[in-house]
Amino acid sequence: MTLRRRDLLASAGGALLTSILLPLRAAAAIPKLHLTGVELRPVRATSRTVWLFVRLMTDAGLVGLGEASDAFGFANTTSADAERMRAELNRFFALVDGRSPLEIELYRQRGEPLARQGLVPATAFSAIEQAMWDLAGKALDVPTYVLLGGKVRTALPVYANINRATNPRTPDGFATAATRALADGCRPVKAAPFDGCPPPSAPPADIARPIDAGIDAVRAMRASVGPSVAIMIDCHSFFDVEQSVAVADRLAPYDLTWYEEPVPPERVDDTVAIRRRIKQPMAGGEVLFGLSGFGSLIRRHAVDTIMPDVKHCGGLLEMTRIAALAADEGVMVAPHNPSGPLSTAASVQACAGMKNVNYLELQYGEVGWRSDVLIPSERFLNGTIEVPDRPGFGVALDEDVIRAQSLPL
Repeated sequence: MTLRRRDLLASAGGALLTSILLPLRAAAAIPKLHLTGVELRPVRATSRTVWLFVRLMTDAGLVGLGEASDAFGFANTTSADAERMRAELNRFFALVDGRSPLEIELYRQRGEPLARQGLVPATAFSAIEQAMWDLAGKALDVPTYVLLGGKVRTALPVYANINRATNPRTPDGFATAATRALADGCRPVKAAPFDGCPPPSAPPADIARPIDAGIDAVRAMRASVGPSVAIMIDCHSFFDVEQSVAVADRLAPYDLTWYEEPVPPERVDDTVAIRRRIKQPMAGGEVLFGLSGFGSLIRRHAVDTIMPDVKHCGGLLEMTRIAALAADEGVMVAPHNPSGPLSTAASVQACAGMKNVNYLELQYGEVGWRSDVLIPSERFLNGTIEVPDRPGFGVALDEDVIRAQSLPL
C-alpha cells in the first residue's frame, strides 16, 4: 500500500502529538509529596553490634528506609554515638526539608561537601540518600533498581563474613564457624583472624604471636571447608608493607580468593607495592567516600576488587558510578556490607544492574533473629539473595520483632 503525503504528515503529526502528551501525562503522574522529617532507630543486636536504622518521612505517609551503622570503628556503638549520628542526620535533612524525595541529585550536590568531613558525616549523608531512593521507588511504584537503569540479574551471590560469629577466636573456633556457614549454603567465607595485632612499632615478639595464631586459624578454616570453597581474609589494616608481604607469603598455601586491606586503602602507594609482591588477589576500599576516594585505587589497579559500602561511599548512585569506573579498568566490585539487613536491601538494589559485581557481603551468624527484622523476612538461598520486584527496596521494618528482641542501648 502506498502512503500518501497527507497520511504521512498526519501520521507524523500524531506521533509528534503523542511524544508531547506522554511526557505531560507522566509529569502529571509524578507524586506531589514532600519530606517532613528524619528519624534514627538504634537497634542493639548484640553486646557489640548496634544497627542504626534511618526512617525518612513524607507528608503522604510514605516512609523511606536507610542504614547508618558502622560509622564508629571497631568500638561498641554507645548512646552518645547514636546521638551524634542523630545530629548529623538532622544536619543533612535540613538540606532537603520540605522538598520532594525525588530530588536526589539536588541533595547530593548540596550535601557532598559536608559529607567529606569524616566517616560519621559521610555515613549520615549516605543513609538519607538511601532512604530517598527507597521513597522514590515506593512513590513511583517500581523497584529502586528500575530508576538506576534496570536489573541484569535476579539474584546476587553472597559470601559469609564469619568474624563476629566466631567464638572462641581460636583456630577451632574459626573452623567451626566456617563449617556452619557452609552447612547453611554460604560457599565463600571471610574472616579477620588478625584482629588484635599490635601496631608495627610493637616489639617483634608481641606481633609474632597474634600473626602465628591468625595463620593457624586460616589453616584450620581451609582444612574444615576443603579446597574448593573460597576463603577471603581481612587484615583490618594492622600491618605495614613488609609485614603484609610476609604474612601473604605464609598464607599462599591456603589459596585465598583475596587478601583484604593489609594497610589502609587510602595508602595507595603502599597497597600497590604489596600487590606487586604477593601472589594473592587483593581487595579493599570499605570506608572510602565517592569517586574521588576510589579513583586512584581503581586507576592504579592497586586492588583486584574494590569494596564500596553503600553506608559510607555516598549511597546507591555513587556506588553505581564507582562500579562503572571500576568496570572500565577491569576491576571487580564486592560491596562491603558487614551490617544490618537494611544495608543489604539497599546494596541489592544498587548491584542489580552492575556488570562487574562478584559478591555481596553478609554478616553471618551474628544474631539469630536478623532475618525477621524485615517484612518480608530476609532470605538467602544456596548462597544467593534475591533481587526483589517490590517497590523501593521491597522491605519494611518489623517493629514487633525489633521491640521483642533488641537489647537496651
